[in-house]
Amino acid sequence: MTLLKKVIAALALLPALACASEGTFPLDHAPDRTKDVSSLQNGAKLFVNYCLNCHSASSMRYNRLRDIGLTEDQIKNNLMFSGEKVGDLMKISLSPQDAKAWFGAAPPDLSVIARAKASEAGSGPDWIYTYLRSYYTDDSRPTGWNNMLFPNVGMPHVLWELQGIRKAKFVEEKDPHDASKTIHKFAGFEQVKPGKMTTAEYDNNVADLVAYLQWMAEPAQNTRKRLGVWVLLFLGIFAVLAWRLNASYWKNIK
Repeated sequence: MTLLKKVIAALALLPALACASEGTFPLDHAPDRTKDVSSLQNGAKLFVNYCLNCHSASSMRYNRLRDIGLTEDQIKNNLMFSGEKVGDLMKISLSPQDAKAWFGAAPPDLSVIARAKASEAGSGPDWIYTYLRSYYTDDSRPTGWNNMLFPNVGMPHVLWELQGIRKAKFVEEKDPHDASKTIHKFAGFEQVKPGKMTTAEYDNNVADLVAYLQWMAEPAQNTRKRLGVWVLLFLGIFAVLAWRLNASYWKNIK
């Protein structure tokens, strides 16, 4: 009985934050730009400049970027900075030991992150799109940043220069289940310092980055979908022909 009381007391001390844990913050729908070559190219640029310093994409080769309209010279001159070959995998020099010492955990490989983050709450691109737009300044965190979708995240806000600095606003509201209690509810963000981009520009660039991550998770997905349509059309026509052939074969048999 004493143990039960301790558990109840510990639970009572947990902050009653609406959206306080990962997965409870509502996901925004990410625009599907996987067929937009200019968006994918901009997303690739953002990925290399802001993500590839700490996160690897070890299942992706630089030369695969030719599939989104980039030439080998463009890849070499704009997206490769440390002497790798165009056929090399997108790996980083940061060791897992150093990453764990600096961030508390090794940053995950992003090759298939857009598929890995899919859940009943929404698609993987929706999760990433919301995550990258939900950072706010928090002096209580070691990095100075926190995230509404992923509370107490270890990753700092790498895009803060583009988005600027924001605070999260919370309001006290009565608990709908218990009028004697109040809940700490998220009430939006407040811009503290503007970034290099407006809110619309930042959201647009994040959408491009998410589109690239979605494409990188399966570069052949558009080809697969296009072929799938033709396969279904073939099967439909074949089914009709088989049906009529069967009717013709059995029409004189009683």
